[in-house]
Amino acid sequence: MEESKKKNSETLVAESSDVKQNSLKAWILASRPKTWAAAIAPVVVGCAIAFGLKEFKPLAALCCLLFAVMMQIAANLINDLVDFQKGSDGEDRLGPLRATAQGWITPDCMKKGIVAVVVLGCLIGSVLIYYGGWEMILVGLFCVIFAYFYTSGPFPLAYNGLGDVAVVLFFGIVATGFTAYVQVLDWNDIITRCGLATGLVVNSLLVLNNYRDREQDEKAGKRTIIVMRGEKFGRFLYLFMGIVSLALVMEYFMIFSFRVLPSKFPEIFAPLGSLRAVACPLVFALLICFYLIPHIRTWGKMCEIREGKALNSLIGETSRNMLIFAFLLSFVLTFN
Repeated sequence: MEESKKKNSETLVAESSDVKQNSLKAWILASRPKTWAAAIAPVVVGCAIAFGLKEFKPLAALCCLLFAVMMQIAANLINDLVDFQKGSDGEDRLGPLRATAQGWITPDCMKKGIVAVVVLGCLIGSVLIYYGGWEMILVGLFCVIFAYFYTSGPFPLAYNGLGDVAVVLFFGIVATGFTAYVQVLDWNDIITRCGLATGLVVNSLLVLNNYRDREQDEKAGKRTIIVMRGEKFGRFLYLFMGIVSLALVMEYFMIFSFRVLPSKFPEIFAPLGSLRAVACPLVFALLICFYLIPHIRTWGKMCEIREGKALNSLIGETSRNMLIFAFLLSFVLTFN
């Protein structure tokens, strides 16, 4: 563990000394590419729902993806600036270095960058009016408001224990749901359940970050749910998110394993005869384990590390698990 902490510290120092102010590298680091999976995952699932219903529209899907990533970047930049202004990113920061606090990007330049990203995202999102109607303006407006009020405004959600609820809502139900809606022009139970499941999986990244920063957040007056409920609750919540997410969509994995596969590939399953009773549950178990095992392994590492910068190594793993869940669910949905 000590070697891991030392390696993380050396990486952060090297990263900090190699960044020129307001450079392209500074903006890339500020956008936090490892968090983009949180924007990509729900769009992928929403597109899979549309594809399964034979209503997939490539241009609408692309615009949803780009808009989601732009809003994720905007939220990251706003968070970067606001935490700097509030003094939350001190020398005791455990997470990846922040652009404004490190001087990589000046505050004035960061403000201009936020406006540019939001405007670009809205221009891209405006194409969706053609597919989903004028109500898409309201959806886009709510997304922009969320990006701002997540860490800013008179009642910042992330500072008042509502960050998790907001992430599940906007990165789950809203992002997944309206990606499907602009293509299908309908809202059904599949959209709601898949949106909620995806939102919970995406929120595991926030849980990890809040778990790592719990002591610093408490000092800064940032009342995350983990600050309020404690370290043990944080570990439980991370594991719980993954298990509940699977439970919400278990039905679709079962339909795929026991009904869709045998009907789509009778030449494989028919000759199996009585062995089919074993083959279908095996496929079902494998699909579940593709996500559940990596999720539990990451949770195990989280329980072992417990604190410090070494937890940063799990950010990439959590993002990977998030994408595994999204692509696995999407694969199943395209056939259902």
